[in-house]
Amino acid sequence: MKILAYRENDLVRMGLLTEIGLLSVQRTAGALGLEAPAHITALLSLGKRGQEQLSMLQSQAERLGINGLPPACLLREEDLVFEPCVPNPGKILCIGLNYRKHAVETGADIPETPVVFGKFNNALAAHDQDVVLPAASRMVDYEAELAIVMGQRTRNVSREEALSGVFGYCCANDLSARDLQKRTSQWLLGKTCEGFSPLGPYLVTADEVPDPNALAIGSRVNGEVRQNSSTRDMIFACDEIISYLSRHMTLEPGDVILTGTPEGVVFGMPEADRVYLTHGDVVTVEVEGLGVLRNRMVEDR
Repeated sequence: MKILAYRENDLVRMGLLTEIGLLSVQRTAGALGLEAPAHITALLSLGKRGQEQLSMLQSQAERLGINGLPPACLLREEDLVFEPCVPNPGKILCIGLNYRKHAVETGADIPETPVVFGKFNNALAAHDQDVVLPAASRMVDYEAELAIVMGQRTRNVSREEALSGVFGYCCANDLSARDLQKRTSQWLLGKTCEGFSPLGPYLVTADEVPDPNALAIGSRVNGEVRQNSSTRDMIFACDEIISYLSRHMTLEPGDVILTGTPEGVVFGMPEADRVYLTHGDVVTVEVEGLGVLRNRMVEDR
């Protein structure tokens, strides 16, 4: 299933992409007399039961077809105000330098254990949302990433069982203010500015992603290809990342894990060629099967 979050009358609602189009989960459930989670946070908290409810709603709606549903059930993406596809994660955990070619381009050693840092919820941004460039930085960079979204409480899990706790995956952009990031040995300041973690457009359930370690991933700036790689280049695969993190903290439903970025970022270019993001730049991130995440950079006024 492909799920999205959108804003309607100051409430965050859930949409479901189906064979007959994009449906409002709330309105479709009402029309069909079915139970369904009201929003993505509720869906994640319900675990398997929430996913089963959504699956039943999808199958019944597709069986009825467009003509069998009230018009109000159908949504048009171009009319929506998107919200982050995980609206309120308890934790945003990030893995740095997790692609071999990216580590090489930045002159870093290949990590022997995952490099872990975090972001806060102030960094969340939605598909098609403008991201304000912080006035304190002149070196804002893009980072296309595959994000893992947990669906089960997970602690001390083995690699073999790690992916069973995943709800789904989405595109992410780990925007980074390199001048702030490099100011000290701690990266946090340059990583969690406002809007520095766009997620979306869809949250795609794990059953639609048979191997997250073999997905095409890339980014464009104003239509120009900047990153073009595969998650095969990850140093630590998704199952290994989850297992490693779960040995140090409990992962909860809705926690988001950003798995690192491939080569092609501005910071990896020769210094004379580095042109960081400026007002009006449009960055798109695409991960195979997960859609295209788009954000425009704007000045801090």
